[in-house]
Amino acid sequence: MASQHPLKIFVSYASGDREQAQKLYAYLASQGAAPWIDTEDLLPGQDWKMAISQALDETEIVLLCLSKKSVSREGYVQKEMRLALDRALEIPSGEIFLIPCRFEEVDLPYSLREFQWVDIFTESGMRKLLKSLSLRAEKVGASPLYVDGAPVAEIKRENLRLREEQQELHLRKMLRFISTAMSAIRI
Repeated sequence: MASQHPLKIFVSYASGDREQAQKLYAYLASQGAAPWIDTEDLLPGQDWKMAISQALDETEIVLLCLSKKSVSREGYVQKEMRLALDRALEIPSGEIFLIPCRFEEVDLPYSLREFQWVDIFTESGMRKLLKSLSLRAEKVGASPLYVDGAPVAEIKRENLRLREEQQELHLRKMLRFISTAMSAIRI
């Protein structure tokens, strides 16, 4: 069996959203992923257009970071969006590959409306993003992502186990109540 690798994530953003995109990059790296972002991964002297195209070709999932700055701005971010959409056409239907990530309330461009978006400016949105990334990691054989030091999948299993224990405890209490009620009726 081949050893697992960190999930390769391409982070696309408008230059006006650089600070938020870099925070997202750092967060993803802290969760055990291998994000790619131009500010960290482009080297001096590299042909940046070729490097971005290569990173998109090699990535396992694309996060298109959207804000009012990116959806209305002309520039390379629009080309990255089209390149990511073209790459998504190579992925089997129904698989998670391209995730529109909203930095703020903004209408999605028409070309992205078939993809479910996530609001990463909310805590619940970040949890949903991690779930999607974990599903993709599992699909491509990448190592699991981590939250508070535990793999997301393990946390999900632990939560399921706790829920089952609570349901079992509740069921036992109900059975005791029914048994007591039945005993009282017989008296």
